[in-house]
Amino acid sequence: MEVGLVIALITGVAGGWAVNYLADILPVTRRLSQPTCLHCDKPLSWQDYLLLHRCRACGKSRRVRAWIVHLLFIALNIYFWFAPPPRLGFALGWVLLLYFTTVFVIDLEHRLILHPTSIFGAFLGLGVGLLRQGLQSTLLGGLTGFGFVFLLYLFGVLFTKIRARRMQAAGLEADDEDAFGAGDVILSTILGLMLGWPLTWFGLLFGVLLGGLISGLIMLGLFLSGRYKNQAWMVFIPFGPFFVVSAFLIIYLPKVMVFLVPK
Repeated sequence: MEVGLVIALITGVAGGWAVNYLADILPVTRRLSQPTCLHCDKPLSWQDYLLLHRCRACGKSRRVRAWIVHLLFIALNIYFWFAPPPRLGFALGWVLLLYFTTVFVIDLEHRLILHPTSIFGAFLGLGVGLLRQGLQSTLLGGLTGFGFVFLLYLFGVLFTKIRARRMQAAGLEADDEDAFGAGDVILSTILGLMLGWPLTWFGLLFGVLLGGLISGLIMLGLFLSGRYKNQAWMVFIPFGPFFVVSAFLIIYLPKVMVFLVPK
């Protein structure tokens, strides 16, 4: 058990490094490159970057997110060493956790579902789906994920138009933010491959409800504050992270979701 704990700790540290690096680099360069300071854009040495040191050029500390991701990934990795996701095992579970965390952080911070993560996710999703439920259920899940969120995307376009009118009526400048984008459609297809049929519809619906609940609470808080009432219509949160959380719970913690997941 002590050896296992050491392995889980080492792979957890490596995973935290990888997630932070990908979340820092990919939204800017779209490729693997030398890390740079997110404040002054000066190159960081690998030693300073991996040890989470301050930038030597501007003296500013790393983002709090870097520490949170690192500690959270280590904690989850240790837990899943002793309780790996069913049918996947620890190794593939580690790769999937890396993918989930990277997509979550990038979409939360930049509202982007990047092509590099989507291409990798498509192959990963197909492999995970085949191990979890077989080819037929996997493909049907992917098709369901695509169709489900594509319809939401079309409704989102309509909502954006209504929102723009509200903002203009309130004297605010309208923007082109969408409730759902093409990246969300791609992500839902990938998650559909992983979850398979019939879990896909449940996982995505749970993600939509969770995202809607959080968005509604934020808007309610702004309305009740009075001072920021007009800004409530400007609230737009990405739904990708909530889809990822839903899929994560179903794949890694099925016992937590068993009272909701259809038999």
